[in-house]
Amino acid sequence: MTLTVRLGDRTYDVVIERGCLRRAGELLNLNRKVLVVTDSGVPAEYAKTVADQCREPVLVTFEQGEKSKNVQTWMTLLDQLVEAGFTRGDCVVAVGGGVAGDMSGFAAAAYLRGIDFYNIPTTLLSQIDSSVGGKVAVDYKGYKNIVGAFHQPKRVLVDPEVLKTLDSRQISAGMAEAVKMALIGDEELFELFERGEAFDRVEEVIYRSLKAKALVVEQDETEGGLRRVLNFGHTVGHAVETVSGYSLLHGECVALGMLPMVSDPIRKRLSAVLESLNLPTFYRGDCDEIISAMAHDKKRDGKDITVVRCNQVGSFEFCTVPFDELANEMKEVF
Repeated sequence: MTLTVRLGDRTYDVVIERGCLRRAGELLNLNRKVLVVTDSGVPAEYAKTVADQCREPVLVTFEQGEKSKNVQTWMTLLDQLVEAGFTRGDCVVAVGGGVAGDMSGFAAAAYLRGIDFYNIPTTLLSQIDSSVGGKVAVDYKGYKNIVGAFHQPKRVLVDPEVLKTLDSRQISAGMAEAVKMALIGDEELFELFERGEAFDRVEEVIYRSLKAKALVVEQDETEGGLRRVLNFGHTVGHAVETVSGYSLLHGECVALGMLPMVSDPIRKRLSAVLESLNLPTFYRGDCDEIISAMAHDKKRDGKDITVVRCNQVGSFEFCTVPFDELANEMKEVF
């Protein structure tokens, strides 16, 4: 199946198809110089499969993990582009999870003021979320995604077959972002989770999640207003991620981050869904450390902070609340 993200002259397709990784040469324009970027946590065969379909591949592999999502790694990619003599007619392809997509997309956005970028996400989390939308960034000075750009891919290939190499924890973490999209934009998808059918219908989960996200991105490409809804669960989630030293996966942190942002009736339903997906529903660490990390959130304005709440499945609202009130509410929920 194919989903089209309609953004005028930046419109692109997301191809969701088993085996499409092996058809990258047909589905993408690889008849040129191609920087294929992956990380050490991705099976090497995936990037090699793509590189073998390129006319002139340059393969780069960096160390897996959030700690590689930094300016130094980004500059290494720029070094490769310069040294290999890439021109505006060449391109970058990411083969990996969200970190690979961010690093590759940001390098493509900066080099020669922007060259073509293709994304081939290989984790469920990146297939469901970060593969679409064009937000590319690196972490800097301890702040997550604080340096970056908007640079839409030319096409995205989502191959569910690559998920077979992921462990169950990674799959569960990916489902957290789908639960997020269901809560704020797709009641039927949330009911699918409640029926316990998500793992058996993963392609439908991916498609519906991306469709809900695309509808938001099409209306607000550069996060000037509506697109902030996609931060649902991330105000607390990013803080948990930082405080945990990234020992918790991003999806696990988002799962925790959604709990304080829903009404009491929804929280009961959400907790049941998270437990069925083997995702955390309480935090064992120091809540004061999380609150301190939240104080640096980009959505904070003085003593207030704007958050996204869900009081009814399939809908949302933006709320500006005193930061201290949010901190107290988070403590009560956790």
